[in-house]
Amino acid sequence: MRQVTTFPFAKTVAELHWMPAGSPPEQFPDPEQALDDPEGLLAIGGDLSPERLEFAYRRGIFPWYNEDQPILWWCPRRRAVLEPEELHLSRRMRRTLRGESFAYSIDQDFAQVIAECADRRAESGTWITPELRAAFIELHATGLAHSIEIWSDETLAGGVYGLVIGKAFFGESMFSARPDGSKAALAVLASRADQLGIELIDCQLPSAHLERLGASMMDRQAFLHRLDHLCVEENRAVWPQGRTRVSGLFACAP
Repeated sequence: MRQVTTFPFAKTVAELHWMPAGSPPEQFPDPEQALDDPEGLLAIGGDLSPERLEFAYRRGIFPWYNEDQPILWWCPRRRAVLEPEELHLSRRMRRTLRGESFAYSIDQDFAQVIAECADRRAESGTWITPELRAAFIELHATGLAHSIEIWSDETLAGGVYGLVIGKAFFGESMFSARPDGSKAALAVLASRADQLGIELIDCQLPSAHLERLGASMMDRQAFLHRLDHLCVEENRAVWPQGRTRVSGLFACAP
């Protein structure tokens, strides 16, 4: 849930904690050591192994870099989060969800969701590099990464993907192939959060789109404190298979 970033890279390298590829995954510095400019930049290097990625996300750190850069790791001072019960949908969106336009599935086409998220940002640049895409597909195979797909007939209309660690969902990206596709995906995620064992959705960086849907800002210390509790809790929820009409989740919505 980010956009491509640019910054005066050469000026910041000397200030960053460098991690060689293959180094122990726990080699990250304290997130409170993240730079103020560019805001939230914490470390450089390392790799995208499942072990390093899981260690990083548990501590509120995520990779975000362009294809022509080394791996950059971030932990912003303020975090965009969505408490599932705070999801806000406009009346028009609720009418759309109560209609028969959309069905949803979970983990039915993870690879295509991440591919759509990358391809739709390709012209302006995307941080979802082939390397990062492969890493998340591997995480999906281990059961850590999940996707929610929105379907219109047999066409993928939208989706969202991210990591689930404990009771936190770390949202990575979402897309729309038709109007309201990404909103529907996030709405399904928030509406089914209780059944999926999710208590907090990390949106990483703020946007007007997310704010309209109910996302709010949390300072880094408070966010990391939440993760200390959420990420150690066992999540025994079973992510269901098959397709279901979205309207069933919102039939009673005003």
